Amino acid sequence: MARWVCPQCDREFGRTNQSHVCVPGCTVEETFAPWPPHYLRIYRAIEEHLDSLGPLHADAVKVGVFLKSDRKIAEVRPKARSLQLALALPRTIDHPRVSRCFRMPEQTWHVIKLTSLDDVDEELLDWLAEGYLAATA
Repeated sequence: MARWVCPQCDREFGRTNQSHVCVPGCTVEETFAPWPPHYLRIYRAIEEHLDSLGPLHADAVKVGVFLKSDRKIAEVRPKARSLQLALALPRTIDHPRVSRCFRMPEQTWHVIKLTSLDDVDEELLDWLAEGYLAATA
């Protein structure tokens, strides 16, 4: 997975001169520091699963963590009442766990609210694997 590092913000991207909002990166721990401790545990379960599938880059910024392989797979953003997972899939899922969908030409972004580690179940892990495989295809 070849990466380009922006000389202004020092963050990594998949393509040279990739368009992005230049904000300073930080560590995953810094992203989650102001939030309840279980948010970081939920995030780590997601990250561990995706990392088990192959190369993974976690791009942490103040508002959340962008999980990437060849392309962006997911965004994990702490919110007041839940951890928000936005997951890119090659299809649209009509499921009660999905609070919103954003259809794009080649993928659909699904927003899923996670409130406990139990929410990272087999169903979610399967969706994460599907997203990872689509991002590396």
